[in-house]
Amino acid sequence: MTPILTQYSCILLAMAPLAFGKEGPGTNSSAHVDEPQVHRDGGIVEAQRDYRYSRYTLAVLASVVFCLLVYRVVIQSIRYIRTLTCLNNDTQKYFKMPNLAFGAVKQHLLYAPLLRRRHNREVHFAWFHLGYIPTRFQSLFLAGVVAMNFTLSCYGIAWSGSRATALTQLRNRTGTLSVVNMIPLVVLAGRSSPLISLLNISFDNFNLIHRWFGRIVFLQALAHSVAQIAISVDKSGWARMQTTFQNNQIFMTGLVATAAMTAIVLQANSALRHAFYETFLHLHITLVIITLIFLWKHLDGTHPQKYLLAMIVFWVIERLTRFASLVYRNVGKGGTKADLELLPGDACRVTLKMVRPWTFQPGQHIFITVPSIGLWTSHPFSLAWSDDGTGDSSHDAEKGYQLSADDILSDSRDKNSMSLIIRRRSGFTEKLFQKAERSTSGITTISAFVEGPYGGHAVLHSYGTVMIFAGGVGITHQVPFVRDLVAGYASGTVAARKVVLVWVIQSPEHLEWIRPWMTTILAMDKRRDILRIQLFVTRPRSTKEIHSPSATVQMFPGKPNVDTLIEMESENQIGAMGVSVCGTGGLSDDVRAAVRKRQGTRNIDFLEQGFTW
Repeated sequence: MTPILTQYSCILLAMAPLAFGKEGPGTNSSAHVDEPQVHRDGGIVEAQRDYRYSRYTLAVLASVVFCLLVYRVVIQSIRYIRTLTCLNNDTQKYFKMPNLAFGAVKQHLLYAPLLRRRHNREVHFAWFHLGYIPTRFQSLFLAGVVAMNFTLSCYGIAWSGSRATALTQLRNRTGTLSVVNMIPLVVLAGRSSPLISLLNISFDNFNLIHRWFGRIVFLQALAHSVAQIAISVDKSGWARMQTTFQNNQIFMTGLVATAAMTAIVLQANSALRHAFYETFLHLHITLVIITLIFLWKHLDGTHPQKYLLAMIVFWVIERLTRFASLVYRNVGKGGTKADLELLPGDACRVTLKMVRPWTFQPGQHIFITVPSIGLWTSHPFSLAWSDDGTGDSSHDAEKGYQLSADDILSDSRDKNSMSLIIRRRSGFTEKLFQKAERSTSGITTISAFVEGPYGGHAVLHSYGTVMIFAGGVGITHQVPFVRDLVAGYASGTVAARKVVLVWVIQSPEHLEWIRPWMTTILAMDKRRDILRIQLFVTRPRSTKEIHSPSATVQMFPGKPNVDTLIEMESENQIGAMGVSVCGTGGLSDDVRAAVRKRQGTRNIDFLEQGFTW
């Protein structure tokens, strides 16, 4: 807990001067030396009010972070105590029964889609990707943020006074709040943000909130610009507008910054983002830099410039941290190398030989850059396996030797060989597959840069019963959890007594993707006592392809009835039950619905992994 509290303390200390002023929350704001005394052409009272509302915004957001931290500490403490209690308890009856109140919260708020069932399944219109529907909790939080900003933008404006006074106050208020909201906008954009590990919230959710803060910043900047144009028109008329903007640096720089923000919002819509992601990314960063340059000149000498400076500092630190990590992970000893190996089913196995080892944990993902394909783009992939780089850990298993828990657990220590599976799609994955296809030896070695690892915060050790669902290449995220739980059961370090892996694939040839790793898992000590595997082949070429190797490894044709599978396991569950899913949006939504349905009757938690952008 000490590192977590230390990180949080650092964040609060960094935000305290912005949220409460130098003297802290008890300071009299009207006498504060840092408080703005007057706007460029506004009154001192309005300037102090805008400053106070800016601090309110940051204070509310800091309070939300604190509440989420408390929630995380409580949940983690419960799971830790549950793990210790269940290490030598094979029945775990106490933890099987649900907390009715918390079960209702999970069913109707935390796990619930906004409407009925659809959440992670993409919404399409013709060929256009329209994004994803948020959960009720996400929607409630976003609605609260929007409502807070709308209220602070409008409250206290002299709407009943003169038009010039109301427009001036609206211009100053929305401009100040737009800059203030850039701070959380940037904090939420960084994939290496300490808040991700601190709060145990996925970058996927951070990205969702980042996009909404971006819309809020844009709308407030647009209101600021429209109010200023209206003031100028009322004062000088449309005929002199061009001259006014050309001769006034404040007006011109503000107009360019607003235009750049407009371009960001237009090119960041879901349809364009998904159709041309790499183009979107480069253009997005370029437009952000343009916005910051002109906004800095626009705010020169004003109090909101301090908020902009804080935002730039956050952005620079995050970028420098990522760059330092990239150099540390990849520079020296010939650099990071990637071995590409073609697999059936339009996939390839990528084995990364790292310059320096890291501690491998289940649920981690990395960002890969291949200079020979695209130097300025990085793409996320789940890590499926780790080795020491001296050989294939499946060899002993294939010879019939049984691997002990110590053998497997040692694989979670520092390793310099990481493996993952990449499915052929378009763009980067298509070019990578073509490069692997051109190999005459079966394996192509290329140079690569690896950024990470990220994630790895989800832990399943406290659940007596674990169901793990995977769809297609989503198995790469789930395999490390299976290995970790089986090894933990053999060594007596986890509460798990029953683990069920359900993998949905289109063809039996997809089994080759993880065959060497699954061979290792099947040879692990006490594996038969805890692990059952169910394979569902949705497009078999013939019934002869469907055969079950053993009672613990079974194969079925067609799609699984997720609700029935979860019902069968929950009827005989041991202790608390954790259900994890990584796959298509439809599979995730089916698992979510089945888990929600059983809240209040069983102690069941839902864990979802996905990459959306």
